Amino acid sequence: MKKTITLFVFILTTISVSSQSIYSKAYGNPNNEPIIYLHGGPGYNSIGFELATAKELSENGFFVIVYDRRGEGRSSDKNAKFTFQETFDDLDSIYTNFNLKDATLMGHSFGGVVGTLYAEKYPNKTKSLILVAAPISMQETFLTIIKKSKNIYEKNKDSTNLKYIKMLEKMDKKSLEYSSYSFGYAMQNGFYTPKAPSEEAITIYTKLKTSPTFVNDGATMTYEAPKGFWKNENYTSIDLTQNLKSILENKTRVFGLYGTEDGLYSEEQIMKLKKIIPLNNFKYIDNCSHNVFIDQQDQFISALTTWIK
Repeated sequence: MKKTITLFVFILTTISVSSQSIYSKAYGNPNNEPIIYLHGGPGYNSIGFELATAKELSENGFFVIVYDRRGEGRSSDKNAKFTFQETFDDLDSIYTNFNLKDATLMGHSFGGVVGTLYAEKYPNKTKSLILVAAPISMQETFLTIIKKSKNIYEKNKDSTNLKYIKMLEKMDKKSLEYSSYSFGYAMQNGFYTPKAPSEEAITIYTKLKTSPTFVNDGATMTYEAPKGFWKNENYTSIDLTQNLKSILENKTRVFGLYGTEDGLYSEEQIMKLKKIIPLNNFKYIDNCSHNVFIDQQDQFISALTTWIK
């Protein structure tokens, strides 16, 4: 991979918004193309991407900004409302703090939901939208997880988990419990990781596991965020199909990066997404699961370098 030689600048800041601090960090030359990373969750943080890929991406000619949403990760706020508008307002503060008129939004997982809704509402501030393992239909994702988990348990003749799957199938599909149990099965069955990680990925994951920052804060999730977004925005029932079409109609570029071993998405879901996103703007990467920027980091950075610069 060819790397652009640039002045490297590291910026760590906390942005004061409504008397609260929003954690953010930037890598690279502020004169380069800005990319804002939107982390997954809700209830997670940007530590994984920050430690694994942010600096590496910036060394390829980008100004990379990461931050933790209000009430999540290192942006603690007991009074967080957990609404999309509050999230948009905080994202606007990132633009202001780093003197950005527009930027590319890169949304990983739930961050892709945030990025899509922001891009639709504020097209003048969104130069491009990159979806990284982001759900389009949350309900389709839950059904995919349950179906794949059920197949595993049937193959293993696991009567206990099959009993619990049957109970899950009878639950209210709009409930927070339904989504929580579904994601729990995805984690239990290894849907977030490739079956045979590359040497590159193993090295990065090993580095993360030995990082005090990641060990202490990286795997921490808060329950308040998913509960709040479920209560206020009904996020577990979101379908972004029409939103993405609207964004494309606004002439905002949309890109997609997904792994073929990401257990959250079926082939049917990927095919639907390919019909929305222009073919040359989509990559479906082998030996890669949910953390595309770790599982196949070189291909991830190469795609962004080709698309955005």
